[in-house]
Amino acid sequence: MANPQAQAGSGKITRTDVARYAGVSTAVVSYVINGGPKPVAAATAARVREAIKALQYQPNATARALTMGSARLLGMIVPDSTNPYFAELTDAIAQAAAARGYALLAANSRTDAETERHNTLNLVSRQVDAIILATVLTPSEVAAMPVHGIPRVLIDQSSAVHGIPTVSTDFEQGAAIGVRHLISHGHQDIAILVGMDIDPARVDPRHSGWRKALREAGLPEGPAEITDFTRQGGYEATRRLLELPQPPTAIFASSDLLAIGALRAIHEANLAIPDDVAVVSFDGTSESEFSWPQLTTVRQPINRIAEAAVDAALSSDGSDGKVVRLPAELIIRRSCGC
Repeated sequence: MANPQAQAGSGKITRTDVARYAGVSTAVVSYVINGGPKPVAAATAARVREAIKALQYQPNATARALTMGSARLLGMIVPDSTNPYFAELTDAIAQAAAARGYALLAANSRTDAETERHNTLNLVSRQVDAIILATVLTPSEVAAMPVHGIPRVLIDQSSAVHGIPTVSTDFEQGAAIGVRHLISHGHQDIAILVGMDIDPARVDPRHSGWRKALREAGLPEGPAEITDFTRQGGYEATRRLLELPQPPTAIFASSDLLAIGALRAIHEANLAIPDDVAVVSFDGTSESEFSWPQLTTVRQPINRIAEAAVDAALSSDGSDGKVVRLPAELIIRRSCGC
């Protein structure tokens, strides 16, 4: 049997080649690929799909976007693609987008405002259908970005920006759950490791949740170390805590990365976890399960965030500015003393 691609010619396979192979018009091929606008008989559609498979035809995504008025492409910007939380969230959003027939184009701002602006304009120039972003810009800077009507959805923040829907974990509620758990173990001197914000006027709600839980229990605030949202940041901040005249007996780390750094610092100080220092983290990534000891952590609902963010990005119900806060879940392991 002759090679179907050879029959079609030695050049790039076109829609005309598919139509000729299937014995239909190019319009019918278009209707099958795009699901309309006109119906195609089942037997004819099957013949077209068989021709596409035999010829290994790849539709031109740009041409299809022009025809349909949509690139069926979502953009996403995160501040640190090497952070396990953002890596897992990006994967979940890619799956949620694919389930709705969309591809995902992801970019890393490296926690840099200018890089985020560049990435945003790049996605706009590619005419993505919407942009999902964990921003490092201030609310006024986000609102001022020239996106030419492309919808945006904010993730990983709890404060609203005018006209932009937000999907986020309830950070304050989650942090309070983690600190209350440490209090239930009898700890009265609980420190916090919290990442520094690019906007000094903005208070991390995990910091607020830590304060709230201590206040409710009638306990004084322990030491707070504001550092980089990295393993190194957690390591250096914990070393400073352990050098205090009266080191804390427990640490709440506002990310798994900070907690991983904290574990190393505690081990190097020849202290036992959780006997000398208990640790609870925030995020619930796979990294927390494979630390030593395994981290008790407040898990963000990554799959629910992904589904809600993609739904908001593709929504046309006029829900601009809506803030969706999803509850976090305490995952109990060994680092807390249970």
